[in-house]
Amino acid sequence: MKKLVISLALLLGCASLMLGQYNRNGSMQKLLNAQYAISNFYVDTVNNDKLVEEAIKGMLESLDPHSTYTDAKETKELEEPLQGEFSGIGIQFNMKQDTLYVIQTIVGGPSEKVGIMAGDRIVTVNDTTIAGKKMKNTDIMKRLRGKKGTKVTVQVKRGSNPELITFRITRDNIPLYSVDAAYMIDAKTGYILISRFGAKTHEEMMEAIKKLEKQGMKQLIIDLGNNGGGYLNAAIDMCNEFLQRRQLIVYTEGNSSPRQEATADGFGNYKDLKMVVLVDQFSASASEIFSGAMQDWDRAVVVGRRSYGKGLVQRPFRFDDGSMMRLTVARYYTPSGRCIQKPYTKGDKKHYEEDLIDRSKEGEYFHLDSIHFNDSLSYKTLKNGRTIYGGGGIMPDVFVPLDTTENSKYYRDLLAKGIINQYAVDYVDKHRVQIKKDYKDVYDFDNRFSLTDADMKNFIAMGEKDSVKYNEKDYKTSERLFKTVLKGLVARDVFADPGAYTIIINHRNNDVQEALRVINDDKLYNSLLQHGNPEYEKLAREHKDKKK
Repeated sequence: MKKLVISLALLLGCASLMLGQYNRNGSMQKLLNAQYAISNFYVDTVNNDKLVEEAIKGMLESLDPHSTYTDAKETKELEEPLQGEFSGIGIQFNMKQDTLYVIQTIVGGPSEKVGIMAGDRIVTVNDTTIAGKKMKNTDIMKRLRGKKGTKVTVQVKRGSNPELITFRITRDNIPLYSVDAAYMIDAKTGYILISRFGAKTHEEMMEAIKKLEKQGMKQLIIDLGNNGGGYLNAAIDMCNEFLQRRQLIVYTEGNSSPRQEATADGFGNYKDLKMVVLVDQFSASASEIFSGAMQDWDRAVVVGRRSYGKGLVQRPFRFDDGSMMRLTVARYYTPSGRCIQKPYTKGDKKHYEEDLIDRSKEGEYFHLDSIHFNDSLSYKTLKNGRTIYGGGGIMPDVFVPLDTTENSKYYRDLLAKGIINQYAVDYVDKHRVQIKKDYKDVYDFDNRFSLTDADMKNFIAMGEKDSVKYNEKDYKTSERLFKTVLKGLVARDVFADPGAYTIIINHRNNDVQEALRVINDDKLYNSLLQHGNPEYEKLAREHKDKKK
């Protein structure tokens, strides 16, 4: 497996763009002549660097939807979330109106070490007042982040104390986690939410599984909903834990890129663990590689909605100025031979980007019979020979319709105005001490806490104060959703646990509840792995008859 992974890493890894001698005849000379003419004869002064960047972007836009160019700054911002860490002061914050409010400090991080606490309000950073300035989050982060070892001075308002407290913080490496939640969702079922595939995702997943095993885990739900992907090797390493020796994980192939394969080495620790994998319309790339491999080998039941369909392999070409071109060089294929990439028209990026909207309009998220199961794109799983379907993305074994029954314009308006987050911050500010006294942990809070009618009246009043007019009908539609989301936000803040929100919101997450139903029903679970979903095959036959 090492050889194959290394080959893929070389294919996908960072490479310096070596520009050799161009053929002075033909299209390349034409391009150089055009650039020379513009630089020397155009009526106004031109920025040659900008001109070259625009030319590169123009060439890439005529190809596929995922070949891109990023300047040095964009490249750094793009890669940082996947590296597993950055340098900063180690806080999670929220903007309450014009004030930076510390939601939690990273355990062992620089801020915790000097005594900054959840609930503190940061007023100044290095003598610059940030309170009341309506600064963007990105502008604030620029002031708080910096090179490891550098120092930043902040002044903090704590509670009702009018005097500001001054802290001098030494920046350090701050971990970026990709496992957002890991807990026992019932007596024997572990649940792990993975938000991205980063450099340390496999390591984090293994730590989470071991923790859950100690709590009695016998079966596992891995939630890849909203996971847009990341590093290929992270997905390969994860697959390796669940597959048998020499079982194919993924392969890539392109006109100028010979077939490259990644296979399991057989040393995985959980080859027999009962599993369900959750995907949705935002699960892409590495998420589809993992779920596709699990499905193709009849290793896990996949639950949710058809995934995004991002199956193009980009090779990074770096330029000396720190910018980068990510050029599509191959396609991803699942072990059964399904191409993950959904169809696209070269140069038509707009239509491609609207695909998710089109799928929603066509009813694909809400009604199973709105999905076209094309018999000509059917494949067979590699162990049990059940029918699965290609055509872009991973079609789950069990479809779960998207539930929008509790959404309303009033809910969307309050969310867009930031009122939901603001009220949660306000509530915690007033009740933090009492909540910690009354509830021993997030599970106790989950079981016993609920917002009162008086609390919700205050919530409505906060919206009214910020020009969101109360709508009784919409409020009744969204009331349970409001209370659940607010409860989750309060729990996350009070218990300084990012997973607390997930624990509470999952009670109302239909995808998760369906996954739990499937994994706890041995007869259904085994039937899906042995024979597939009979509803899908029925719809495929109907689709075939209609074509005739």
